[in-house]
Amino acid sequence: MKLSIRPDAVLVQAVIAGALSFAHLHDLAQAAGQTGWKAWAYPVSVDLLLVAAWRRLRAQRSRLAWCWFVVALVASLGANIATAGFLDMNHPPALLRLGVAGWPALAFLGGTLLAHQHTDHTPDPAPAPEQEPAPRPVVAVDRPETPEPAPEIAEPEPVPALPKAAPGVPPALIDHARKVATDHRARTGADIDAATLRARLGLPEDLALAIVAQLT
Repeated sequence: MKLSIRPDAVLVQAVIAGALSFAHLHDLAQAAGQTGWKAWAYPVSVDLLLVAAWRRLRAQRSRLAWCWFVVALVASLGANIATAGFLDMNHPPALLRLGVAGWPALAFLGGTLLAHQHTDHTPDPAPAPEQEPAPRPVVAVDRPETPEPAPEIAEPEPVPALPKAAPGVPPALIDHARKVATDHRARTGADIDAATLRARLGLPEDLALAIVAQLT
């Protein structure tokens, strides 16, 4: 079985861009006085810090990772732009020499902080399995036997009560009852009866009947 290898356009473009950036950083470091293997180590240091910060950002979005990603990006982008003819590579400025000389310490600090940054990879706890509710025990209740109903006893017919004399109603109570009756008629549209007046004023039944009779 033959394996077909298809070149990935994105990978090819990344390799070309990386090679160009590597060459620019090497030329800049060499122009700043870094010769031999040191000039080749500068591109590795800058691009490796950029990749390390990006990997840390993918794992955990933190301000520290963002800070070193921006620092490495500015260093790489600035070095590539500087080789485009904006600087005299034969006589580089003192500030460029200072930045190139101090970069190893800065890159070492950034790499150490990124390597020792705490990342939380604790997986989410698995949901607890649902437990079926235990069946409730059936309690047997001893019910007593229903006794036989007692024979009905004929109650004597009530003796009709003598009519009570209508109690005297104070005029002040009649005036208050008239206000209550007027309010009841305004809300319901019907005249107030003795039961309602008795419930509203807390009067005895005979006194409520007497007041309703006077109101009507």
